[in-house]
Amino acid sequence: METPQGLADDPYDWSETKSGGIRILRGGRVVCVIGGTAAGRLAARLAAADGADDPRAQLALAKASGHYKHGTER
Repeated sequence: METPQGLADDPYDWSETKSGGIRILRGGRVVCVIGGTAAGRLAARLAAADGADDPRAQLALAKASGHYKHGTER
């Protein structure tokens, strides 16, 4: 799977909070914070990926943040 161009140029990053949530960052800024069962599902997807540069991780973060399918993806 190839990383979409927008995600390759400006990738997402993430960190876990003390309460078990996942903070999604892009460009050094917090995009959103996922909590509850959604954070557990996202953590499982991120654990299955091979690091932050893995296209599967980038796509999961984009979908979780809501910044996906704006019409420019291919």
